[in-house]
Amino acid sequence: MQTQHVLSDKERRDWVRLARSEGIGPVSFFGLLSRYGQVSAVLSALPDLIKQARGKPIQMISADQAEDEIAATHALGGQILAACEPTFPMGLAALTPPPPVISVCGQAGLLQKPMVGIVGARNASAAGLRLAREFATGLGQAGYVVVSGLARGIDGAAHSASLATGTIAVLAGGLDHIYPPEHESLYHEIAARGLLVSESPLYATVHARDFPRRNRIISGLSQGIVVMEAEARSGSLITARLAAEQGRDVMAVPGSPLDPRAAGPNSLIKDGAHLVANVQDVLACLQGATGLKENKSRGYSHADQGLTLTPSEIDRVAGLLSPVPVSLADLSTDSGLPWRTLAAIVVELELSGRAIIQPGGLVSAPV
Repeated sequence: MQTQHVLSDKERRDWVRLARSEGIGPVSFFGLLSRYGQVSAVLSALPDLIKQARGKPIQMISADQAEDEIAATHALGGQILAACEPTFPMGLAALTPPPPVISVCGQAGLLQKPMVGIVGARNASAAGLRLAREFATGLGQAGYVVVSGLARGIDGAAHSASLATGTIAVLAGGLDHIYPPEHESLYHEIAARGLLVSESPLYATVHARDFPRRNRIISGLSQGIVVMEAEARSGSLITARLAAEQGRDVMAVPGSPLDPRAAGPNSLIKDGAHLVANVQDVLACLQGATGLKENKSRGYSHADQGLTLTPSEIDRVAGLLSPVPVSLADLSTDSGLPWRTLAAIVVELELSGRAIIQPGGLVSAPV
């Protein structure tokens, strides 16, 4: 039986310790947790697993390091939430797999309200900025918390316009890392009146590889995503793709074909995204949404007993892998196995050199 519960201090330290260990991403974390049942049991088994691993670099952090991060987060006025806890946002808990832990600072109650993401160009036009403010204001007045990534342009405009009604900024770096620097004042306003969220460890600075992870959190939190003014290779399109994969509604504001910043939204609309021209269009789309409602069962909660894996299950999953990376969701469809079981199998295969867990949680066979 799986249950949600508030972690004890020791359990929280163990969750942070495993989540922050080098070489342990969300797939590995939940695969090991499914296999051993308790994080404490994983930590006890990990030294022997590291010795057995073939080419898998794993380095545990110490219990003191985990406790230091928890204490430093509290000193900032924040807290670290684990995916098994009842206060963990439902949308993130339903991901395959969810982030094991997130750090938050500000009004944590916003995580329990309906959320919508607004993302778009950093080099936004004046018209785009005005539209972002109008959308954020109207959605906030309608009861939605506005989620974005604290970037320049559309993100910053959406955050600023929804401070009074509720806004969540998802950070690519650690909870204490302000990026971009020119949003320092906005960062502090959101910390005081809204909510800052990060999957990254405290003190982590921003690298290019962190933005897709941040975008996955933005879409995971949100019931739907609105994209405005995004060029053809914009990171906003990554957020839109992730939202579609997660069963969220993807909405796009059309623009002139003469403006490169309209290429992204126009392409999304051609591919089936909802065309939205005003707040009423967004509200109509959100009120008719079914994806998130159908996916409200938690993707992971606390488990007391580990899984017993059979050789036939392990071989069946190994046979499905190829050099082309696939997601756990696709493997679940193809194998008929729950994703938690698949995560445990994939970890076994990776430790034995028969699988590779790629960035972003994709899985492939070694070449």
